[in-house]
Amino acid sequence: MPKRVSVGLGIMEFPFSDAQAFWRWIDMCEAGGVDSVWQNDRLVGAAPVLESLTAMAAIAGRTRRLKFGMNVLSVAFREPVLLAKQCATIDLLSEGRLLPAFGIGSPIGAEWKALHVDEKTRGAKSDETLEIIRRLWTEPSVDFSGRFFQLSGATIMPKPVQRELPMWIGGSSDAAIRRTARYGTGWQSGAETPAEAGKVIAGIKAALKETGRSIDEDHYGVNVAVRFGKPDDPVIARAMEMYRRFGRQNPMEYFAVGDATTILERINDYLAVGAYKFVLRPLAADDDDLLAQTQRIIDEVLPAAAARWPHS
Repeated sequence: MPKRVSVGLGIMEFPFSDAQAFWRWIDMCEAGGVDSVWQNDRLVGAAPVLESLTAMAAIAGRTRRLKFGMNVLSVAFREPVLLAKQCATIDLLSEGRLLPAFGIGSPIGAEWKALHVDEKTRGAKSDETLEIIRRLWTEPSVDFSGRFFQLSGATIMPKPVQRELPMWIGGSSDAAIRRTARYGTGWQSGAETPAEAGKVIAGIKAALKETGRSIDEDHYGVNVAVRFGKPDDPVIARAMEMYRRFGRQNPMEYFAVGDATTILERINDYLAVGAYKFVLRPLAADDDDLLAQTQRIIDEVLPAAAARWPHS
């Protein structure tokens, strides 16, 4: 089966002035052939970020074709049975368009202190959550006795429409690599250069040999911040400062700034290391700029990508 290159669009913080601007963007993606839309997950903080699952449900009702996912939802802050039920419900009502992606949460996120969540146990708690979710999606009844959660005969109905609802896993640490190999049906990057992403993909494939599981060759994805423009655009300076706050010392290494050819070549760089799913995050100054950037991706990048990397 040929490997399938897919190009979606994503947002980090909520970059719109109001709901109408957000829906104009969603409608543009729906009509323009964008594969999927993605958004980050934050529960508390001064930056505007939509709650992921609520947003997914709203997008499901607004659209008929577009797929959607969260990149990535922080499972350490959520109860697993409710989370499994929410995902199953959204997948059913959208007729199988949900792309769930999970992680343990940003280590510099405001949630740990604000919610008094123990960072030292976040990995173990997340692993229990992922196991419970996966089993509730597929098994008629679940018994579970763990360090953080206990279930006796737990059942959720209806099950997801997708018989094997995807479980994309985020993160690039050694623990995230092991977690992906143990639970994931795919991997979704945060902000990694092609070289960094390649190391993670290779690490996951090595870890899969130990677990005896497999992940489809084209189920490795990356996020790329993109802009039609010049490196000295003011919006790039603001984005670089944000990336520095997240520990990226040379932020321009994570951006594709220029024209459609620049973006396509960056996609090709990631393809060379085994990534086939792409979430392009347009960098923009305001509503009109974001819509204009998105339209150029639809008009100039998507047709060229489909011609360059065709699939059946």
